[in-house]
Amino acid sequence: MQGEPHHSLSFFLERALAARLPALSEPHLQALRLFNGFYEGYPDLVVDLYASTLVLFHYGAPPEAISPLLPELLALYRRHLPWIRCVLLKNRHAQNPEERNGMILWGGPPSKRIQENNVWYAINLTMHQDASFYLDTRILRRWLKEHATGLTVLNTFAYTGSLGAACQAGGAERVVQVDLDRRFLNLAKDTWSLNGWPIHRSDFLTVDVFRQAGGWRRHGERFDLVILDPPFFAQTEGGRVDLVQDSARLINKLRPLVKDGGRLVAVNNALFVSGAAYLQTLEALSAGGYVTLEEILPVPSDVTGFPETLVTAPPSDPAPFNHPTKIAILRIRHRQNPEKHDLSPTQPG
Repeated sequence: MQGEPHHSLSFFLERALAARLPALSEPHLQALRLFNGFYEGYPDLVVDLYASTLVLFHYGAPPEAISPLLPELLALYRRHLPWIRCVLLKNRHAQNPEERNGMILWGGPPSKRIQENNVWYAINLTMHQDASFYLDTRILRRWLKEHATGLTVLNTFAYTGSLGAACQAGGAERVVQVDLDRRFLNLAKDTWSLNGWPIHRSDFLTVDVFRQAGGWRRHGERFDLVILDPPFFAQTEGGRVDLVQDSARLINKLRPLVKDGGRLVAVNNALFVSGAAYLQTLEALSAGGYVTLEEILPVPSDVTGFPETLVTAPPSDPAPFNHPTKIAILRIRHRQNPEKHDLSPTQPG
């Protein structure tokens, strides 16, 4: 691991934790990033908190480089957060898939749910090398909850469905979740159950987004709100995601699914795509008058790091966004054509 040579790992962890302690409160059901080593002093380490479970993400090589630091890490967090009940290590470069997905270092079992903005979210911290719930889109979830009332929503590349769940919590008329992996959508259904929402199986589609979108376009079906938060790169028989080279093309594929006057949420998490470059892409899409950049949403401070904790800047300047996860709210217009297959009336605002 690398950091400022005159500071220990504990120094960086303590400083980062002190900045976040005001956000922690009983009964400790929230999810929060406690240390973002990419920006806060040790680039091989990220520490997240999910309810009473601490998750250590080690990105360094060789994977065993983390081993000598573990006693120090565990002692520090158990001292400051005595209510922690489990500590997991996800070793990104381990050969064993179980080690990449997460091994219990202490305590157990891992937390299975968190609460955010009065919404329950089911989590499975060892299902995947990620933690099944993304912290960088917390402000987006709040925005969706506040803006989804009465709307029909399509959540593409839904993963475990947290963005769609925020819409459901906000009173959406219908939320359709689409992902290729059934395990992820099953976790989304668990979120529905935790909140006491009825599960309509036809709204949880284990299909290729591109193929499904093509079918909807052919039938003229449209939604009030479409969410596009894809993986950095993916390719299927139906299409390709490339957020470095092809984000405009991806947005254009989904634009026909948005009703006239509706919104498209476009998220680009490509680390080496600068904010200025992404903004230029969005402005080029707007040139025809059918796309308007309505709002830029920030990423929360526990993910970006705080002014007093930052050591390193992102590799590409994210401005005017505040993080490489760049979140844009787009208003979509269409040429005036009848919309016979709309799923509900478009609501203003």
